[in-house]
Amino acid sequence: MLGTLYLIPNTLGTTEPAPGALNHIIPTNVQALTARLDYFVAENAKTARGFLKLIAIDHPLAKPLQEIEIAELNVNTPPAALAGLLAPLLAGRDAGLVSEAGVPAVADPGADLVRLAHQHGITVKPLVGPSSLLLAVMASGLNGQSFAFNGYLPTDAALRAKRIKELEQRSSREKQTQLLIETPYRNGAMLEALVGTCAPATLICVATDLSLPTESIRTLSGAKWKGLLASGKMPDFHKKPTVFLLLA
Repeated sequence: MLGTLYLIPNTLGTTEPAPGALNHIIPTNVQALTARLDYFVAENAKTARGFLKLIAIDHPLAKPLQEIEIAELNVNTPPAALAGLLAPLLAGRDAGLVSEAGVPAVADPGADLVRLAHQHGITVKPLVGPSSLLLAVMASGLNGQSFAFNGYLPTDAALRAKRIKELEQRSSREKQTQLLIETPYRNGAMLEALVGTCAPATLICVATDLSLPTESIRTLSGAKWKGLLASGKMPDFHKKPTVFLLLA
């Protein structure tokens, strides 16, 4: 019998939930399933152990951390190593795939392992939990019928502005919400680029620290954002995970 690959959602930030608050972020049945597993594939073993420690605090059946095996899968993992990560499942062992934040395999290197699991006939089971992208779409007030995630934009200012203009034109043409993310310490530069490039009527949403106590979500026109920035009222999002959305 083959094992099952469980796609386990993580919390969305580095701030640990208050005691008992984890149940409001990760469903209790997901915690229970996670607690029984002893093999995980994660982007970073250290942070994955931190997540599993949170599970152990709230679940009496959690295995001791020293009995849990964690293999790493990240941008530095060569494709040839994927087969080894999947070997325990081929031998009948269940496994959990965990991202650094949110749901695995979405804007995440875990997608490669999931694809290989399908090729080998391994059952893939996605579990319910927080997704910053879907939470941002839900809370933005922008078009939730048609949206696209575009990942990171170029860091070069001219190339970034060109890409923003392309996304705005696509949004206008298709009435489609465009989502993008940025390295948290560059959030300010990204918002300034969006405001400086987009038309005044284009709606821009800034969604920060979703599901965390410091959560902030605001949707304004480009013109209104421009006025706020001119008055020095930059959102409190420096070094905080943020999703940007626009709708022309």
